[in-house]
Amino acid sequence: MAVFIGMGDYVYQYLPDWAKLPEGTAFQTPSAVAVDSQDRVYVFQRYGPPVLVFDAGGQYLTSWSRQYSERGGGLSGEIEDAHDIYIGPDDSVYLTDRDAHQVLKFTTDGELVMALGQRDKAALQAPFNHPTDVAVAPSGEIYISDGYGNSSVHRFTGDGEYISSFGAPGNGPGEFLVPHSVRVSNDGRVYVCDRENNRVQVFSPEGQFLDQWTNFKGPMGIHIDANQIVYVTDQIPRISILDLDGKLLARGRTFEFGHNVYTDSRGDIYAVDVANQRVQKFVKQPE
Repeated sequence: MAVFIGMGDYVYQYLPDWAKLPEGTAFQTPSAVAVDSQDRVYVFQRYGPPVLVFDAGGQYLTSWSRQYSERGGGLSGEIEDAHDIYIGPDDSVYLTDRDAHQVLKFTTDGELVMALGQRDKAALQAPFNHPTDVAVAPSGEIYISDGYGNSSVHRFTGDGEYISSFGAPGNGPGEFLVPHSVRVSNDGRVYVCDRENNRVQVFSPEGQFLDQWTNFKGPMGIHIDANQIVYVTDQIPRISILDLDGKLLARGRTFEFGHNVYTDSRGDIYAVDVANQRVQKFVKQPE
């Protein structure tokens, strides 16, 4: 029996068993999913190959080695703790290596081009202490939510030079208790899932508090699509679809533990259900 979620202009059909893994293999604690400009789907997982790549139909394409080396043979290492994945405007792949206290930037072929943070060295209210997510602004600046050990968001140039930080521990405006996911809209506003404060906070590019959306329970993942529609997963469990000013457009019950959410060029939704170790796909229905 077909399963549908959403309402109005945002109705989706759940597509079970979407990903076709190689025979004899299974997902090994997937944590996050992202989609590039060619609608290739990247699954970031905590064991086995850290990144698995599929086409839009779910056919397996390739995987990455846990060992990596920097272009030119400089830095090398091993991806330690998969937390979140983000695809930049140029299809660069950003991996948040939580317990290594780093954010790593790769080509789509898995070649390291930049590493942010000192590997295995945590910092207090400075980059990084178990970071959670990363996003690239239209300006090219990089924003990183820093997340489990800190309560802040850090801002870097596109080349990885540190600019500034904002946020502090607490529950007031501009304060965080596990900033778990971050995205930047086309107008430069920064959206942060403040998970344990049950809200999404909105900031200016410089980190000035602008707004908060409070109708959530443990929001974990946020995504903004090309049409500037916002998708938020929380621990109800459900997905909420909103405009950039927080107006609710649709809601539906989804994955049990939707750790993050992403969309492709057709508006289909992908999310990782950590509780059941699966990647779910919801296909947008014609309006």
